[in-house]
Amino acid sequence: MSERDDLLEALTAHRGFLRHTVQGITDEQARQRLTVSELTLGGLIKHVAQTEKGWADFVVDGPQTMAMTEDSYAEHADGFVLREDETLEGVLADYEKIAARTDELVRTWDLDATQPLPEAPWFPPNATRSARRVFVHIVGETAQHAGHADILRETLDGQKTMG
Repeated sequence: MSERDDLLEALTAHRGFLRHTVQGITDEQARQRLTVSELTLGGLIKHVAQTEKGWADFVVDGPQTMAMTEDSYAEHADGFVLREDETLEGVLADYEKIAARTDELVRTWDLDATQPLPEAPWFPPNATRSARRVFVHIVGETAQHAGHADILRETLDGQKTMG
């Protein structure tokens, strides 16, 4: 198995765990706040999709895709909310397209290609990220939020991803 195969397998597995958490629920349930956190099942799916898209854009187009503005802060906050004009089905369909694009990048992009990170308090000065490191980050982000979603789903109706 190649490094690319390993990355694709990890992405597929963790995306599958995340998608499993929303099987059979309604849009209303996907918007429901179930813990003291603001997180919702639909919001987590939307956030993971947008975050994956953002990092894939960074791999291809560089740091300008991550420039933070007043609008981008609002977009980031909105990324955790399944709005009334959105459906879980629509968010999942968008996620499917984003995942397909990322998978194609994993298969074809130079994993050693680097981009400079934008200036931000959460990034070290003059730091770069390789495509490889970005894809590993996407795996981690997806796995982390799949765990959050699993807790929310278990709170909603007892369903568990595993176990």
